[in-house]
Amino acid sequence: MTNSPASNKSWCGTIPTQAAISRASNIRLLLMDVDGVLTDGKIYYLPLGDEHWETKGFDSHDGLAFHFMKDVGIESGFISGRKSHALDIRAANMFVKYVYQDNLQKESVYQKILSESALNEEQVAYIGDDFTDICLLKRVGLACAVANARQEARQYAHFITQAVGGQGALREVVELILKSQNQWQSILEKYGI
Repeated sequence: MTNSPASNKSWCGTIPTQAAISRASNIRLLLMDVDGVLTDGKIYYLPLGDEHWETKGFDSHDGLAFHFMKDVGIESGFISGRKSHALDIRAANMFVKYVYQDNLQKESVYQKILSESALNEEQVAYIGDDFTDICLLKRVGLACAVANARQEARQYAHFITQAVGGQGALREVVELILKSQNQWQSILEKYGI
């Protein structure tokens, strides 16, 4: 551990700044991009006769993070530039409330989610990795970027994960939020830790 203002806690990955901890303490909704954030950005096409099936790989540590959010009442949502049936399945399995696909221009979808959720921007976090995410990183209360995000996106982040996209980056953000809200102990107790 370093002598960071947050060094008195055990963090998953990057040690956040005090400003990031303060921002995370207000979060009620965590939105995210998908390709490059929940996945490593690779897309797999599997032949299926004359057709094909598109699929992606998701991290199991990130999967457990969705359960953590559900346990404490934090909603989640996907705003993806691509459309994928694999994402529909992941969203259903992970209790994701807002699922918007095929949206490279994400700001209008974000505005719709804000309206539906009745939250203000300080209560929303977003995780992104590329140019299409910058418009939201500029607006949300807690802007997060994965370790391998484009530099242009990273410059708007309040928190940058140690993990790259698809390898537990979401888990780091969720742990930041829950620890900032003093909800981490209840998660540990649920799993007998």
